[in-house]
Amino acid sequence: MNREKLRDLTINITDGEHGTVKDDPKAFYYLLSNKNIVNGNISVSSADRRISKASFEKIGNRTKLSKNDIVIATVGTIGKTAIIRDEIINYDFQRSVGIIKCNIKKLIPEYLYYYFCLPYVQKQLTNRVNRSVQKCLYIGDLENLDVDYDEIRIQQKIAAVLSALDAKIELNNRINTELEAISKTIYDYWFVQFDFPDKNGRPYKSRGGKMIWNGELKREIPERWDVTDLGDFEKKIITGKTPPKTHPEYFNGKIPFITIGDIRGNMHVVETEETLSKLGADYQNSKYINKGAICVTCIASPGLVGFASELSQTNQQINSVECEKEENRYYLYFAIKDFFIFSKAKMGNTFANMNKDDFSSIRIIKPDEDIIKKYMSSVKSSFELILNNSLENKKLSEIRDWLLPTLMNGQVKVA
Repeated sequence: MNREKLRDLTINITDGEHGTVKDDPKAFYYLLSNKNIVNGNISVSSADRRISKASFEKIGNRTKLSKNDIVIATVGTIGKTAIIRDEIINYDFQRSVGIIKCNIKKLIPEYLYYYFCLPYVQKQLTNRVNRSVQKCLYIGDLENLDVDYDEIRIQQKIAAVLSALDAKIELNNRINTELEAISKTIYDYWFVQFDFPDKNGRPYKSRGGKMIWNGELKREIPERWDVTDLGDFEKKIITGKTPPKTHPEYFNGKIPFITIGDIRGNMHVVETEETLSKLGADYQNSKYINKGAICVTCIASPGLVGFASELSQTNQQINSVECEKEENRYYLYFAIKDFFIFSKAKMGNTFANMNKDDFSSIRIIKPDEDIIKKYMSSVKSSFELILNNSLENKKLSEIRDWLLPTLMNGQVKVA
């Protein structure tokens, strides 16, 4: 086993854009931050900042971001890491992300990625953090990080074992993405184009179903449909809260405490960075949400939507909808997401924070109950499979995390 400074094992180490960059909501290029590093991948959504081609190219002239680069969060949640997998890259990063190009004659990117995932390496990174203003890992400190590594052949074998687990996780993620896309396509046909199946099983609007003008929406909707406040559609809406941090005994228990990062990129929240003890959760007993509650971020990054996968609580940046009628859950998931997407499109890439009253007042099309029930029947199995895949991914991640240190320190040899 060899040990060298990271700077001696790489071609270049830099970070993202430091200067002010103007948004361009109509452009096809993104300026991302450390929040876009999610579960070892780069997560890009319509909510992220868009920038012009000229700005993108200017930033790229310095970062030279390319496939197989390692990116690592250097501000905020230090140490989150991913490998750039995209052949065509239409994004770059702000200064909260470090960018590392490996010298592949000495260190392969996959090995470095897993090295960064080691708990003791994460601790080293945390110990190097400068806390004068905001938690920050300077590039110089990153360059001076000691890296233990073996010959390339061994690096490749270790990475292959761990990558096999990650590949299964990624396959499940791709399946989940496709299942959600199919469910959204059905939603669009039924509740945007209004071609839900009529009593004869034919597309309603295309086959001459009666439409009525709605002055609020300034468009026609099917007769007997209405527009109502979200709070009237489902009355139980819970705004989260954080227990006092002065009581450490309120935290690090078994009750999931959902925050914005837990929802990002996840339809079902099966794992959270923070947890509450029963004492801490019972301190704010009215803030419990049940399995299946729709969690919606309304502050800082409004419009992220996911389901609680078990009894949980959330912080104050999230409003949760408890659905009295199960069939409403699947319809509202997409209806709420669409509200934020369309609102942001009207207002550019910015959207004001929402309090509980604002959130409860979101206007939602209310279809016939029979159509909502039919939609639930059509997509329920997909939503449940996505949950099962997400739970399997959690188990696979636990196995990978157990193997990681034993492989990297040589306790377990790879043939």
